[in-house]
Amino acid sequence: MISRRQFLLSAGTLAFIGLSRSAFGKVTLANLTDSVLAYGSLIPDSNKLLDLPAGFSYRVISQLGDKMDDGLSVPDKADGMGCIALDNERVALVRNHELSPKNIKQAATSIKLHKTPLAYDIFNDGVALPGGTSHIIYNIKEHKKEQEFLSLCGTIRNCSGGITPWGSWLTCEETVTDQADGLGKSHGYIFEVPATAKGLVKPEPLVAMGRFNHEAAAIDPRTGIVYLTEDRGDSLFYRFIPNEYGKLKNGGKLQAMAIKSTPQFDTRNWSEAIMPLHTSFDVEWVDLDEPQSPKDDLRIRGHKQGAALFARGEGVHWGNKELYFCCTNGGKKQLGQVMKYQPSEFEGKENESSSPGTMQLFVESEDKSLFNFGDNLTVAPNGHLIVCEDQYTDVVDNHLRGVTPSGDVYTFARLTAQTELAGACFSPDGNTLFVNVYSPTKTLAITGPWDSFKV
Repeated sequence: MISRRQFLLSAGTLAFIGLSRSAFGKVTLANLTDSVLAYGSLIPDSNKLLDLPAGFSYRVISQLGDKMDDGLSVPDKADGMGCIALDNERVALVRNHELSPKNIKQAATSIKLHKTPLAYDIFNDGVALPGGTSHIIYNIKEHKKEQEFLSLCGTIRNCSGGITPWGSWLTCEETVTDQADGLGKSHGYIFEVPATAKGLVKPEPLVAMGRFNHEAAAIDPRTGIVYLTEDRGDSLFYRFIPNEYGKLKNGGKLQAMAIKSTPQFDTRNWSEAIMPLHTSFDVEWVDLDEPQSPKDDLRIRGHKQGAALFARGEGVHWGNKELYFCCTNGGKKQLGQVMKYQPSEFEGKENESSSPGTMQLFVESEDKSLFNFGDNLTVAPNGHLIVCEDQYTDVVDNHLRGVTPSGDVYTFARLTAQTELAGACFSPDGNTLFVNVYSPTKTLAITGPWDSFKV
């Protein structure tokens, strides 16, 4: 189970209460007698796709093979996604497609990838590499899709990313393949896609933000600093301080996080609980040179310089003056962790060491029935986290898990299809949760009584 005994011992100001069997699975501690009802028990979906609590429903707004407005078809492997307001009624859903060169025949069949000067990279026959992003223009008042088109192509393994305060989506390549692998260019970069795109945009890799197995990005709207996760078992947690707010292509400084006074700290807790729950650690940041890392050694060099290790950093999302990110296989049982970072009031400035930012372990799972391999995540309007599970077993049982501000975990939805949920994001008005079914691609819009959460 989620480490409830540790919550009780280390919570301090936490007001922890017990968890009900229907929402949280089996509870074994005898003194936990009250219930967190959350949104109630899940109702089996007659379409056998997504089980939700009573009062909630979903609609499929896009799926693999649908004809888009540019004449192409919806690609497969929908992963990270951002929701960005265009006006009072319409949003742009910018959706990643985690396609690799090995998927090129499948992709060419489904979306007829064409020869275009707007592709970042091409295969031997001049066809764009299959990864990239697609746009869905969605009317949140009328609950309908208005337009859909491909917005970035020629990249590969576009995993997750993050929205910017200035109205764009950062899409991240989770790969370090290059010319040695038979490709035309090096990969492993971040690309920026404006929400206002009307079709394919010119791809420009943001090389100063590093070349590594990029997973996701979150931006502090006050400073414009970008925080980056890396999907590796020995990953680092990065930040990019731009030379100019909102102008990422103008360069900046890439750094990796270290725990202050404890060089090479290991947050993974694989062999022993070095990082206890809800204990804040002061941090500092290590400067990284050669961010393009042609030898794919950025994390290795950073760790040698003192940077802390994380267990497969995945989705990251900005909350209220803080951010959260998942470490997919962190913890003693390697079932997943959620980290919480609170930046310094002087973040990125010379005097930040006088009041450093802090990192803490917010959730660590000890029971796969309650939380198993958290991946993408978002912050709901009520301050809860919504976490997408992505399990690596032959038969998966993936859910959307909720996490309250106190660290209590509950089940919000269950996917019955044998794939993962990804790209969870809320509409600006907080009424609609959008989420992707990874493969075959489906994008869902979930609505319901969000204000009915019960404890």
